[in-house]
Amino acid sequence: MTKKYFYFLLYVSCCFVMKSNAQQSKTFTNPLLPAGADPWCIYKDGYYYYTHTTGKNITLWKTKSIADLKTAEKKIVFTPPATGPYSKELWAPEIHWLQGKWYIYFAADSGRNESHRLWVLENSSADPLKGKWIMKGKLTTPGDKWSIDGTVYNHNGQLYLLWSGWEGNVNFQQNIYICAMSNPWTATGDRVKISSPQLHWETHGDLNNPNDVPHVNVNEGPQILAKNEKLFLIYSASGCWTEYYSLGMLTANANSNLMDTASWKKHPQPIFAKSEANKVYAPGHNSFFKSPDGKEDWILYHANSKPGQGCGRQRTPRAQKFTWTADGIPDFGVPVSTDTLLQIPSEKNK
Repeated sequence: MTKKYFYFLLYVSCCFVMKSNAQQSKTFTNPLLPAGADPWCIYKDGYYYYTHTTGKNITLWKTKSIADLKTAEKKIVFTPPATGPYSKELWAPEIHWLQGKWYIYFAADSGRNESHRLWVLENSSADPLKGKWIMKGKLTTPGDKWSIDGTVYNHNGQLYLLWSGWEGNVNFQQNIYICAMSNPWTATGDRVKISSPQLHWETHGDLNNPNDVPHVNVNEGPQILAKNEKLFLIYSASGCWTEYYSLGMLTANANSNLMDTASWKKHPQPIFAKSEANKVYAPGHNSFFKSPDGKEDWILYHANSKPGQGCGRQRTPRAQKFTWTADGIPDFGVPVSTDTLLQIPSEKNK
């Protein structure tokens, strides 16, 4: 072999490796991380900011590609005090950009589940991994009942808070409520119940379940998706400790009164549920994001890979693209297997 031919082969080999690596970087498989329930992300100024329930603190990830979470920059932005009303069981954090500042909403308690309430952090830095996160305080929901899974939605300039809560002071059912907000950290007016777990697929649970969760009927994790003058409220239903944990949907006209229960119509069947064929169980507690070029819609959710794994650390964050029907209804399909190779969200033209 001549030296010239050797270098030619080396060049071809390098080109092949570079092309292979480039192709690999354009695809990913679920899960995005080895653990992480209640995943949430937002895309802003070229970066995804991602978070999920750790239970003990609030951590943010920053990445240009949602497929690169495993190697992304991350930072603990809030560690609760050792004692107090928001010291334990930090659940379902969400990060929002509102009125020129960053806000994180989360649920926490004092060590007693019945004390779970919503709390708000604020950061005026352009980069939420920098600057200082300030505790704005308790986001007191109307009636000040048990409240978790808070999310904020801006509709025609009016902020609304949606959350999962109890009707009274006893834990037997979680409903979805809505109220108006006067600013990003203050709820105002009355709360309105827009969904209760009433259909058979919303009421799977066991009062003697191994996690000792003393309620059966669950509606939680509300998220708003808007398209073509319609609002779709996607929520999680049934106990997360069951294999029946799945996503349901309410629909409202965008010009309707969102504070009127009658404005919201419930879809009779779950719209995203387990797939035994794909070995995906209890998919739920989702959020949504757009691809960097704004052309694709993606759902971000957690799920288990085996039956019987319940609400523990086996839940992993997963993402997949979804489409829309001819009638303008979101079509999430079925949760894909961890063997499925997915194209990364479509990028902006450079």
